[in-house]
Amino acid sequence: MIEYPGKFNLKFDRLIAVDEFIEKVLYHPKAGYYSKKIPFGSRGDFITAPTISNLFSEIIGIWLVSTWEKLGSPERFNLVELGPGDGSLSKVLLRTFKNFPKFNKSTKIYLYEKSGLLKKSQKNNINSSKIKWINNFNSIKKGPVIFFGNEFFDAIPIKQFSYFKSQLFEKHFILNRESGLSETYRKASKDDISKIKYYKTFKNSKFIEYPKSGFRELEVIVKKISKLSGGIMLIDYGYLDTINSSTLQAVMGNKKMNMISLFKNLGKVDITYLVNFNLLKEFFTKKDLKVKNIVSQKFFLEKMGILERAKILSKTMTHKEQNYMKLTLMRLLHKNLMGDLFKVIFAYKSNRNNFLGFE
Repeated sequence: MIEYPGKFNLKFDRLIAVDEFIEKVLYHPKAGYYSKKIPFGSRGDFITAPTISNLFSEIIGIWLVSTWEKLGSPERFNLVELGPGDGSLSKVLLRTFKNFPKFNKSTKIYLYEKSGLLKKSQKNNINSSKIKWINNFNSIKKGPVIFFGNEFFDAIPIKQFSYFKSQLFEKHFILNRESGLSETYRKASKDDISKIKYYKTFKNSKFIEYPKSGFRELEVIVKKISKLSGGIMLIDYGYLDTINSSTLQAVMGNKKMNMISLFKNLGKVDITYLVNFNLLKEFFTKKDLKVKNIVSQKFFLEKMGILERAKILSKTMTHKEQNYMKLTLMRLLHKNLMGDLFKVIFAYKSNRNNFLGFE
């Protein structure tokens, strides 16, 4: 008999909305995926850009310094990494920022992390008094603030809906002792229907993925940006054109799992989805933020000089190190790998708009 449902307070033969299911399976304080396991790296379940190459993190660091300059080089500047993973990105940022003394002196760095286990891993990896871990943004009160997150948004649970005969229904899961995980639909709430109709992005969609929890997170962030100025940059696996089908995927050991395998391995499997970047843009615009062109990861990194930086580094590398760097660059930039599949969005409140990397 499978014991997992009891650990997650899930009941057999009962309906559970998709977002509630994901929330319990990923973030249950004792049995949840992010409470039990460090999922990053070649030994984990997926590999993120900062764990592939330090070059990625260096380029993000250079972009952050350039953004500080575009904002007028303020004496007080706040950086918040959203969902810092194992801390690899911030670790390289700290090293990069030392090359810019005035910026480094002006900057306060915060890590926003929900998982206690990942927070411990980050503290072990970074070990710096310059970093402060936070559960909310209340302590950020002065100076512009830049929020940035790499594969942050796709880890926040989503709701799924579908139209049947012009009526909107919400997708639910049913847990069955014998067959595992099955799907069904129930009529959507008036509140959810109203929210979905609010966005033009969904106008011609038959199947809808609505990041209700994600938008709640972003609303708090947007309020802080609107008050202090600054912006938010998100890099994630996502799309621009309407897909009209579920993008949920379960990943274990760097391999995608089917629903049966997911059910048998609850708490051991990561669950993500593709981010709808046009929806994000509409959300930010409705919140009175400006939004730069949405670009691919390849476009952004190349505009920010990653190839030039690699050429400089290669001069002091061995042949083996050069080959390894070429492989990691291909992983980051190739259109069939992360290059085009990952998108970059920057929403901001500022009188200036000449931020680098998007044109």
